[in-house]
Amino acid sequence: MAASDRIRVLLADDHRLVRDALRLVLESDCEIVAEAADAESAIALAAKVRPQVALVDIGMPGMGGLAAVRHILQAAPACKVLILSQYDDEEYVVEALGDAGAWGYVVKTDAATELLAAVRAVHQGRRYLSPSLAPVVLARLNRPASQPGADGAKLTRREREVLKLVSEGSTAKDIAQRLHISPKTAEAHREKLKQKLGLRSTAAMIRYAIKHKLVRLD
Repeated sequence: MAASDRIRVLLADDHRLVRDALRLVLESDCEIVAEAADAESAIALAAKVRPQVALVDIGMPGMGGLAAVRHILQAAPACKVLILSQYDDEEYVVEALGDAGAWGYVVKTDAATELLAAVRAVHQGRRYLSPSLAPVVLARLNRPASQPGADGAKLTRREREVLKLVSEGSTAKDIAQRLHISPKTAEAHREKLKQKLGLRSTAAMIRYAIKHKLVRLD
């Protein structure tokens, strides 16, 4: 393939070994123009190098992959973002392809066989989902509109961001700085989350976040 035909890709994953493996999978059709180990670096690099496709790990340090998607699209509007995740949960898939604005979602266990096809698809303006996600999507489509999700509570994007930060040990001041809101607003989000989820303590919020895979234990 001529150099001019190669797809310009940004890799964003906090594990160097994973990025090296992704590079090997993609190098036949793609030019890796930049690599990032956290969300903030991915956003800055997207603005600088203007990749055609950004491959973003949903669980990166910092603001996280889903929040990063929105900022990457602001920094490089022509870029197509493809989420790479170890999670096949309905909530992640729906939020990634809906509110966040990603063009595709690949589960890491499918990456070896599906990733190159996924990058080609989103580059051409087509949505892409890992084949293993078909049951997740079908379950979503078949669920009555009035039936809640498995956790019984629907959290907004901001509530999920706050819960993730709380579970990582962030104080109200830390949350305010990370999300560019006031400490008073950050504390209000914490209290609203406790009420909404029926939780009484920070420890309970952390257990909830771990149970629903909003944070990673590695």
